Amino acid sequence: MHWNFAVSAICSKYEQNSTASLSVVYLFFIIYSKSTVGQLHNLKFQYIINSNPTYYLQKRKEGKNSMDHFHTKTHKLKGSISPNIQENIKYTKKVMQNCNDLVQKQFKIGINHEISLYIVYMDGLVDTEMLQESVIRPLLQDSFPQERTAIDQYVIESADWKWINTMEDAMTAILSGNTVLFLDKEARAILFSSKSFPTRGVQNADQEVAIVGPKDSFTESLRTNTALIRRRIRDTRLKVIQKQIGTRSKTDYALMYIDDLVQIDILNKIKKQMDKICVDGIFDNGMLQQYLEKDSRTPFPLYQLTQRPDKVASSIMEGRIAVVLDNSPMVLLLPVTLNVFFQASDDYYNRWEITTFVRILRYMAAIISIGLPGFYVAIAGFHPEVLPTPFLLALISAREGVPFPVIVEVLLMELSFELLREAGIRLPGQLGGTMGVVGGLIVGQAAVDAHLVSTIVVIVVALTAIATFSIPNELFTSAFRLMKFFLIMMCAFWGLYGFFLGFLAIFIHLFYLENYGVPYAHPMVEEKGKLSTAFQDFMVRYPLKRMKYRPEFTKEGARVRQKEEQDEK
Repeated sequence: MHWNFAVSAICSKYEQNSTASLSVVYLFFIIYSKSTVGQLHNLKFQYIINSNPTYYLQKRKEGKNSMDHFHTKTHKLKGSISPNIQENIKYTKKVMQNCNDLVQKQFKIGINHEISLYIVYMDGLVDTEMLQESVIRPLLQDSFPQERTAIDQYVIESADWKWINTMEDAMTAILSGNTVLFLDKEARAILFSSKSFPTRGVQNADQEVAIVGPKDSFTESLRTNTALIRRRIRDTRLKVIQKQIGTRSKTDYALMYIDDLVQIDILNKIKKQMDKICVDGIFDNGMLQQYLEKDSRTPFPLYQLTQRPDKVASSIMEGRIAVVLDNSPMVLLLPVTLNVFFQASDDYYNRWEITTFVRILRYMAAIISIGLPGFYVAIAGFHPEVLPTPFLLALISAREGVPFPVIVEVLLMELSFELLREAGIRLPGQLGGTMGVVGGLIVGQAAVDAHLVSTIVVIVVALTAIATFSIPNELFTSAFRLMKFFLIMMCAFWGLYGFFLGFLAIFIHLFYLENYGVPYAHPMVEEKGKLSTAFQDFMVRYPLKRMKYRPEFTKEGARVRQKEEQDEK
């Protein structure tokens, strides 16, 4: 017997009692069939639709959000502003229902109170004093001609305002901290800039500390951050293109660049990338860079994050692009190369000899932070014969009583240190630093006394940590932490051969990467027979008077930074 026929026959017999009919259907299939539970559920659902067609439609209507008919599939509001102010009020109240922080007021103005107005804004996001003094007070006190155009010509004292025509613009403006004024018999509304977000002030840069140079840092306010950059570059060719990203968060962002220094193809690429991103919300530049990067199979950062306005200003002067995101205290810089992560802000405020010495130390620290633990595993586990006899005897005596092989010993200490570092970051304030120092001393000494690790391993792990901390970019050092464990495993299997093969794989990977057409290993990777101007600011930093040219990712024809001496004569 066909299942549908069986269901119809049973249901017609018990059509007055749907519960009984469904019970009989289930009993019938349990006894006479081997159908799965999914088939039974589907047949039950089919019967409900056949017996009561409106049931399914009612359930679908109940399951949908009551405001879905106001939004498109891309979460944009439908509809334009109506000339009937009552329709605008009804629309706003319906869309913004259960938003108790919404402030709305309807009032009438004019000589005979013949003009109806409706003002809307979000409490806590606007400067109420400015709104009261520049908008509401003039509207209520002044008398003006009957024409509605007189409102924006004679009455409103705010300078930053404009007309808008759609409800999408109106609601987005309200949720962004602006104020919208609807007028009766006007198919448009007035948008006032009245933003006053709760935010912290400009503070010292706590992640990129510099002994010499400016101390200020970015905040979570987009306009404050653009002002900090504009304060340093007073050039009309410094452009700020402001848009929004995120279908629900509608986060403001700004692209900042100097028009005659930036490469147009790079600028167009980043614009297209930003426009293509379709996601509910972007809340920080750390999220944004993950959506922008094309190759996510690398631990090395392909974008530079900084909280220092002076570093952003100098990067923009080199033809790079800055992405300033609202609610983020970090600014995104692109394109990037490997050497920019070894540069600190105070490198340009000190003498070139000191800066060169410090940069050489940083490059050496990078090699130590990646390779020292793996090198120790290779030597102690595979090639102890390369060590001098006194050092070999000291190594044997230090490892006496340790029950674990070298690889386990090193991994145990490295993972313990990573846990201490993570705990120190998460603990509040000065307690985190105290936890890192005291915890490291206690755990290290206790492990040595318990003969779990040797003293040499403690020294190796400590030197690796010091080398990691000497690199000025935290995101870049995170890649070194992963590469360190990669080399440890390579050396655990193949000894010194694994050590050199691991470094070779890392270098090949770095030479393979590129960022917006710029090689990641630039200027080590360059066209044959062409000397890059970026060597002026590489491992050796030239004196500022000799740094006459900008790097290659500056627009061609605009790479001269300062005049030649003969030009000055």
